[in-house]
Amino acid sequence: MSTRVLLRRGFVVDGSGRDGVRADVLVEGGSISEVGPDIDVVDARVIDCAGRVVMPGLIDMHSHADGRVYDDDVQEALLRQGVTTVVAGQDGVSFAPGPGSHGADYFGGILDGIRHYDGTGVGALLRGYDGRIRVNVAYLAPLGTIRHLVRGDVPGAASEDEIERMSTLVADALSEGAVGVSSGLDYVPGAFADTRELVTLARVAGDAGKVYVTHMRGGYERAIPQGVDEVIRIADGSGARVHISHLHGEPDLVLSEMARLDAGGRRGTFDAYPYRRGCTLLGMLILPPELVASGLDEAARALSEPDRVRELKRTWFPEVARRPDLGGAWLDAISYSSVPAPELRDIEGMTLAEAGASRGEDPLDLACRVLAATRLHAVVVARNPRRRSDDELARIFTSPWFTGGSDGIPLGGSPHPRAWGTFARLLSVYTAERGDLRWADAAVHLAALPAEILGLDDRGRIRPGAVADIAVIDPRRIRDRATYRHPRRTAVGVDDVLVAGVPVLADGRLTGSLVGGGIRG
Repeated sequence: MSTRVLLRRGFVVDGSGRDGVRADVLVEGGSISEVGPDIDVVDARVIDCAGRVVMPGLIDMHSHADGRVYDDDVQEALLRQGVTTVVAGQDGVSFAPGPGSHGADYFGGILDGIRHYDGTGVGALLRGYDGRIRVNVAYLAPLGTIRHLVRGDVPGAASEDEIERMSTLVADALSEGAVGVSSGLDYVPGAFADTRELVTLARVAGDAGKVYVTHMRGGYERAIPQGVDEVIRIADGSGARVHISHLHGEPDLVLSEMARLDAGGRRGTFDAYPYRRGCTLLGMLILPPELVASGLDEAARALSEPDRVRELKRTWFPEVARRPDLGGAWLDAISYSSVPAPELRDIEGMTLAEAGASRGEDPLDLACRVLAATRLHAVVVARNPRRRSDDELARIFTSPWFTGGSDGIPLGGSPHPRAWGTFARLLSVYTAERGDLRWADAAVHLAALPAEILGLDDRGRIRPGAVADIAVIDPRRIRDRATYRHPRRTAVGVDDVLVAGVPVLADGRLTGSLVGGGIRG
């Protein structure tokens, strides 16, 4: 089989931001060798791209497919949206460095487990992806997991010696191929890290030319200014490029805060997805942080005690009802996505209120029972009380700091559809239909800018010498089909995708070419 592939007569948007042009793209030996009109070549596999957009393979800036990316259905969900690279190691919690137990345990409801990893570090984790998948995985060194390795989940400030040990682990992870570091400041133990600790660890990344990526402290929405205050202190103290995960809030607030972050020479960006609902661990959403910090087994034991549940209902859950991102009707706004307990799986897809009614239980009593039975691994989808319009979301997606990030969690019986539809929806609704983004803009926000943030200079562009990660999009057919009722429906409109110059989706079918793997920063 020829290693040459000729993409013929497509509308090429190269990631530079310039308007697209009708052109051919020649791929040889895994790289793009020529871009131009009417390329004359023999012995090449020809893909007729007439009427379709040829663009760099898209980069999902926030994915939780760390453990599930080995599955064909997860790879297909990505490729059918044009995604060729996912960025894992998010929110400060994943498998490496260390034995992998922290990510598999605390984030088990989000990440599941990990295959093909011997527990020796980031290099080994990345090697475990090589030759086993059709897409690429870039990896962020998770600072919560690193903190867990050094001092467990103990609250409080780290000592100078502990921070030095964490810094060494960060440096090792970066040298083994991590593209940056991530923090999750609403999770355990990341929530216990003070700004001094974060500045020191981000400086290790900054000195290596790598990015600091953060799930900010405080729950977003109205708390965005407080979170950005800390991001600014970290950026100024470390010199690192900074990137905010899954940023959501009122457009005026989001854009003004990003402008404030970007001022003074700081390099700040964010990712977002085109949905009005979020998805996270139920325990992280509704339990006191100190209860979660007590450990999964201890928390599960406490939630099995009627007196403790009554105390939470009296003193804590009323506070949850006052959260601006949930609202007073939160029992109707939160639905069970993944309940990894066989005797309770029937409530997946139901709201907390519906599940309680179906079982004849108080919804809060049932929620505590679910958390105890799953060791806090239950995952939920949560509806924001403020439903933002497409016009409002478009203001965010057209800002210069925006990149696409699905925050996809491909687990459970009723997962959030964002893992199956984020990029198809961005390309269909906000590009092909509404025209908020030109196709040239989409290539920048969804491929070129992410590659720049991650320091992947040979990706995210259609130009000679670049790695041939390429997606071919039909602008008339591109559409997301995943819904909250049917979340695993794959997108349509992407039938041909190349990874490292090899067709991995051809004529709408997955090929057997497992040419993806870990990307080293």
